[in-house]
Amino acid sequence: MGVLSVEIVEGCRLPVLRKNQENEDEWPLAEILSVKEVSARKLYYVHYIDFNKRLDEWVTSDRLDMKKLQFPKKEAKTPTKNGLPGSRPSSPEREVKKSLDLNVQPTATATTTATAPSRGKTLPTPKRKVEPVPLAPQVSPVTPVPSLPSSAEASQAAVYPAARETSTFKSREDHEQLTSLTTQNGTARRLIPSQPGRKRKANCGGTDEVCSLRDSQDSSDGIPSAPRMTGSLVSDRSHDDIVTRMKNIECIELGRHRLKPWYFSPYPQELTALPILYLCEFCLKYLKSLKCLQRHLTKCNLRHPPGNEIYRKGTISFFEIDGRKNKTYSQNLCLIAKCFLDHKTLYYDTDPFLFYVMTEYDPKGFHIVGYFSKEKESTEDYNVACILTLPPYQRRGYGKLLIEFSYELSKVEGKTGTPEKPLSDLGLLSYRSYWSQTILEILMGLKPDNGERPQITINEISEITSVKKEDVISTLQYLNLINYYKGQYILTLSEDIVDGHERAMHKRHLRIDPKCLHFTPKDWSKRGKW
Repeated sequence: MGVLSVEIVEGCRLPVLRKNQENEDEWPLAEILSVKEVSARKLYYVHYIDFNKRLDEWVTSDRLDMKKLQFPKKEAKTPTKNGLPGSRPSSPEREVKKSLDLNVQPTATATTTATAPSRGKTLPTPKRKVEPVPLAPQVSPVTPVPSLPSSAEASQAAVYPAARETSTFKSREDHEQLTSLTTQNGTARRLIPSQPGRKRKANCGGTDEVCSLRDSQDSSDGIPSAPRMTGSLVSDRSHDDIVTRMKNIECIELGRHRLKPWYFSPYPQELTALPILYLCEFCLKYLKSLKCLQRHLTKCNLRHPPGNEIYRKGTISFFEIDGRKNKTYSQNLCLIAKCFLDHKTLYYDTDPFLFYVMTEYDPKGFHIVGYFSKEKESTEDYNVACILTLPPYQRRGYGKLLIEFSYELSKVEGKTGTPEKPLSDLGLLSYRSYWSQTILEILMGLKPDNGERPQITINEISEITSVKKEDVISTLQYLNLINYYKGQYILTLSEDIVDGHERAMHKRHLRIDPKCLHFTPKDWSKRGKW
């Protein structure tokens, strides 16, 4: 009896053999995105379902589990009222029901409550009228969000020993709430006065509204809309096709490093078939062969990124590059960055952006480590559009240094800032870690005032760090520090939190020294042209 051969086509799903982090065999479900034949041997490009796209790869047929093959489902056509193929008609009742299901909580008119992750009993919420203010959508959807007092009615928190009960956060309208803190050993800490001479734009607050952290933003008509995931470089998924879902560059040689790209990047089509794409590490020009690169290096005079060096300490330097004045370099930088950023799209118009490139110096020149870009004029207080540490320099503290530098620029500008959303998985981890360490550093540095617990407001933390208020609140919730106790908000620093913070700070050797920063912000709104 003959064996029935099954042809695998694009769209099929089946388990594929791969090694996990422990170098053990596993068979995750994968989708076939493309099939090609090389030297009479079929190769399959697979995307592992529920895994990041950077793990996508070409595999041979011996790694496929044909017994559990799933063919792509044909789209079923449902008849309409007229019997013609198309989408099913929907009644007004169904539309109303659907809109009710999709809506998150409408604007609160009586009581706004939200509970933290449940670990204990929940306290009742007093019935008061509050106006929820939508905050940044970077709070994880699985983390419920409490409503907190905002700027004028600053929150008051005492750091009590391990009060780990989860509380329902209550809205209060009295103006006495300040954040008082007690440490684990019972010592009190005093109020941090606002820094004199710091001029700030009115983006920190100053209203009497109650801040309610949410995953959606309320629209003007009172119906919550989806989070705003748009920005200068946010990727539009509606045009995501099979070509851009697949890595198109096999390998990049940049200086002494060879990089394997994670994602698609729109380099010229003729370069995508090369086994190695060569880049000049100083001007980032792409070349098709090593001989072309060597010839280019004899003519390339750059030994550092174009633009102004605005920071130098030790071997670390930062260069500010205007996307209008250095358009070719900026576009080449975006091309290599797209190899490692999936959530951003590429604009060839770099005029509205500034690029801050971090380099490491040795006798051969200034070698690029990473960069971040920002809009010259941001209507939503974004201080970062894209941020990237190149893979050879990851897990060495450079990512956190880039983030810290972006907030140092915001301090000089007298603003609070936040990164563009959505953040990548690695970007969110880096920002969460930076925000946590920065805020805990302030809370643990508070001193007692006349034997009483120290006090600090959310707005004061935001002003000192230049971290946007929404990010401060979401970080406190992420660390599970905020509790409601005896009519006031308290911050509870447990021994585990304190010990973990001290260990993390001990490992963090790279820091930005504000004295080494030579930066004068420009008012781009007054310029007729960028």
